[in-house]
Amino acid sequence: MWRLKVGLGHYMLWPCGDSGVCVRCPWCGHDEDKVVDSRASEGGSAIRRRRQCLFCGRRFTTFERLEEVRLTVVKRDGTKEPFDREKVMAGVRKAIKNRPVTEEQVAALGERVEEKLRRKGRLVTTQEVGLEVLALLRRVDDVAYLRFASVYKDFQELTDFERELGILLPKRDPAPQRTSATGPRRPARR
Repeated sequence: MWRLKVGLGHYMLWPCGDSGVCVRCPWCGHDEDKVVDSRASEGGSAIRRRRQCLFCGRRFTTFERLEEVRLTVVKRDGTKEPFDREKVMAGVRKAIKNRPVTEEQVAALGERVEEKLRRKGRLVTTQEVGLEVLALLRRVDDVAYLRFASVYKDFQELTDFERELGILLPKRDPAPQRTSATGPRRPARR
């Protein structure tokens, strides 16, 4: 069976049948309709279409969304499990405890981590997940970064913290001491 569909001011024929291409009217169940309006929705991640049933004349809305590719995490022992953004956010929430970081920042970080990992492919390692979290958390809060790093990198000694602090703190040249004719400059008293 073929159905008539409107597209950009002209008519096109599309196959319809058991393939699932047809959209059935929610009111009468008929599978012939025309698209009345199409526009981007959800920030461009979906297409909203207003349709009109050619049998009963009633209108309804459909959405076209990109099917997300499943992201799988390969753990250190070789087992695999689906990526869970909530797990990432739970770890970040522990690191930001009593820090000036909002829940919105945590949600945005979790979303950004998932986005970056998807670009790497369907399979990612726990190490890649941890490194992405660290890279993004460093921009949000240094203390939270250090807390997360201490668990993720399994700090055992004080030198582990010192090494990480050395990475965090910018390399600064020691400021030369200013001297005047009367001697070193002292801060003014209040």
